Amino acid sequence: MSPTSNRHPLTFLNRDSPRGDIYRIGMLVPFQGPAGIFGPSCVAVAEQAKIELNATSGIGGREIELVYIDGGRDPDTITREVAALVHTGGIDALTGWHISSIRKKLVPVLRNRIPYIYTSLSEGDVPNPGVFLTGEDPEQQIFPALKWLREHLGHRSWYVVGASYVWPVKSLEKTTLAAGDLGLKIVGSTLVDMGGGGDPVLPRAVAASGCDAVLMLLVGQDAVEFNRSFTDHGLHRRIIRYSPLMEENMLLASGVDATENLYCSASYFRTLTSSSALDFLGRYVSVNGVTAPPMNNMAQSCHQGIYTLAHLARRSRSVRLEDFNRIIDDLEFDSPRGIIRFRNNQAIQPVSIARAEGFDFTVLSTLTPHLEH
Repeated sequence: MSPTSNRHPLTFLNRDSPRGDIYRIGMLVPFQGPAGIFGPSCVAVAEQAKIELNATSGIGGREIELVYIDGGRDPDTITREVAALVHTGGIDALTGWHISSIRKKLVPVLRNRIPYIYTSLSEGDVPNPGVFLTGEDPEQQIFPALKWLREHLGHRSWYVVGASYVWPVKSLEKTTLAAGDLGLKIVGSTLVDMGGGGDPVLPRAVAASGCDAVLMLLVGQDAVEFNRSFTDHGLHRRIIRYSPLMEENMLLASGVDATENLYCSASYFRTLTSSSALDFLGRYVSVNGVTAPPMNNMAQSCHQGIYTLAHLARRSRSVRLEDFNRIIDDLEFDSPRGIIRFRNNQAIQPVSIARAEGFDFTVLSTLTPHLEH
């Protein structure tokens, strides 16, 4: 069975159980394209969450079944597949890590029919009933990181490289508007199509700008290719890079030389030392073995998405979406990221800044959100 099939081979179905005893969660994660590098880790940790919750009460007393959907395809194809699954009752909820252009297509199609837990970092969005954003937004993640880097490293002049879709475009717009308050200047930007991270125009534009720092809004393999090209052009020792979307698979693929002077901010790093984070990582290794795909923020977000559904069901004493909508802003729970609470359907959570050290991250500080939500 290919990884793009609706059901992953690790998913065991109890075909003798009545439909009402199963809670089917659509796991929309990438298995191809620039973000496909995250896929194996996302699957491994989603299976962990399923095993853990099914060992207790599942979700709302129903056994969890995962239905995998390949989020590495074009948004229109994905939207048609998800719409068909919702129409036929093939899934009871949707979650997983995928890019914002897919979310933008899905929200009007789902129309508050099933819970949609969007786990990726995002550019932020207006509240939509039935849509719960559990990832970081620029106010929690990018703005305070840029401020920290200015205060601790002195970097004020930034060039932005990114992909030409909604998350980088909107994040760039927000960052440009906030630059004055952050005490920095955006001296230029270049956006490329997905798959264009290795385009030599990017490091050349950076070098020509006279900047002292680069904000990377690139996804997966595109960021890997940019890191390599950036280093090949000899820029890695005199210009720092900061990315809100960087993880351990990408460090490994970039190579140790290409991760010098590279910073990242996120709500989860596998090097976090809180008791909840250490317990989570220990369980991941116990379930998947020492050769499991590297744990990272994107994968952990998938675990978080499934557990958010479980917390919503427990808090509302229901699996009905209208009850989830009613109590979402009262929801608060501990997680490997720290304490999670919601405001206007957006998770508010601790964010840390870290420096790449070879193939891992050294966490430097917990950031203070730039703006209240």
